[in-house]
Amino acid sequence: MSIVSDHVEATVRSRCAGVVALPARLEPWMRDLCGTPQRVEGWLNEHGSPVNLLDPSMMARNVDELRRPADRLGVELGIYFARKANKALSFVDEASRLGLGIDLASEQELAQVLRRNVSADALVMTAAVKPSSLVDLCLASGTTIVLDNADEVRLTNTLAGHRYAPVALRLAPDLGDDRLQTRFGFGVDEAIAAFCDRRPKGLRVDGVHFHLDGYDPADRVMAIGQALDLVDALREHGHNLRFIDIGGGIPVDYLGSADAWDLFWIEHRRGLLGDREPLTFDGHGLGLIAHRGELVGRPNVYPYRQPLTRETWLTEVLTGTVAGRSGTVAEEIRARGIQLRCEPGRALLDGCGITAANVVYRKQRRDGTWLIGTEMNRTQCRSTSDDFMVDPLVIRPESEQPAAGASSGPIEGYLVGAYCIERELLTWRRMRFPEGVSVGDIVVFPNTAGYHMHILESSSHPIPLARNLVVGANGSARLDPIDAVMAGDR
Repeated sequence: MSIVSDHVEATVRSRCAGVVALPARLEPWMRDLCGTPQRVEGWLNEHGSPVNLLDPSMMARNVDELRRPADRLGVELGIYFARKANKALSFVDEASRLGLGIDLASEQELAQVLRRNVSADALVMTAAVKPSSLVDLCLASGTTIVLDNADEVRLTNTLAGHRYAPVALRLAPDLGDDRLQTRFGFGVDEAIAAFCDRRPKGLRVDGVHFHLDGYDPADRVMAIGQALDLVDALREHGHNLRFIDIGGGIPVDYLGSADAWDLFWIEHRRGLLGDREPLTFDGHGLGLIAHRGELVGRPNVYPYRQPLTRETWLTEVLTGTVAGRSGTVAEEIRARGIQLRCEPGRALLDGCGITAANVVYRKQRRDGTWLIGTEMNRTQCRSTSDDFMVDPLVIRPESEQPAAGASSGPIEGYLVGAYCIERELLTWRRMRFPEGVSVGDIVVFPNTAGYHMHILESSSHPIPLARNLVVGANGSARLDPIDAVMAGDR
């Protein structure tokens, strides 16, 4: 990192941090943009607030980190980009350029990808709900369908007729009675009954797929063992299976500091128990609840600090020993001559995007709590977690804004959004602004490409959805093609 980049990073971090800080990992291109706030201001003025700023080139590094352990251990790895993690078509184009497949979750996603001339051989449909129009488009294009239940089997077999119908079975692995049971897929016995005892004539089973909640590599090893059992059983009944697909859930480390993550949870728990001032708005527990002097529940947030990510995590999976067998996952996969597939979304989009929004007001609630009004809504940087557990950055354009008023001076407060809802919080965590906040400042949410931008975005009120800009190496920016596609759909 250059001295200039060091200075820029230190400056933008110093303007905003959680009361117990959770500093983000920043990519060089993110630091460069923070060092030129006039450019970001210009894009906000042109396209509205907020804007999502994308750099698809970072995907190549993430792909390399996944491929390395597979190459070392002699495993053929098929990587399928989980498009549901981000709707931008530039990521589809980059995934295709890198030789990846695309994992799709809706008819619209499939239609958009087909229009970009991606070969159906590189497509897999894992949608949770598959109406007949979706199944028909998969069959017409040759897209592999991951079948989740007996009704999907019957529908696909009926619609296939004499057409070629490549499918995979979604397995619901048994991880133990003490574990939350997945709502997706067949049990092993159910799958064998559906495809061995009553074999559908119109379907060709090419693989076994599963998708697990959580990020534990040991769970994947256990599930792979059950998938291998199913592969062996299906092969005995004449099915020529070619792959096992472990789905997504490959971890991302947003922070890079285990100490910061651990300290936050220590202090958050203290705040909920009354041993210090709470770190969150009105004492929001982030999944924890104080009850008779103790905390119950568990954190309802993504584990933003992860000790294992792409390369190290996949190494753990591939070198794990399969229960009831003598070989490792890599050895068992090689012995069957099958491909191991995965469907990362977040892990491929790590470092690929930021979200920027204008500050439009500062005010104090009657109790003195500072609220910083930001021109975006809470759905535009939020996944299914209770909160975005990475400290935002504040950048400050040099353009004069005489109507903006003076800086607030040093304050602590909460970033709030545009929806007319009492708890319209962009972050539940209380932030410190040592240099104050001014109207015209820009709040930057780091590393939002994976799920945070689009998975829950809403245009209620109706406030337009954020525009998506692909940032070039020369500092230029262009609209992602999805904005034209979505405008056409409207």
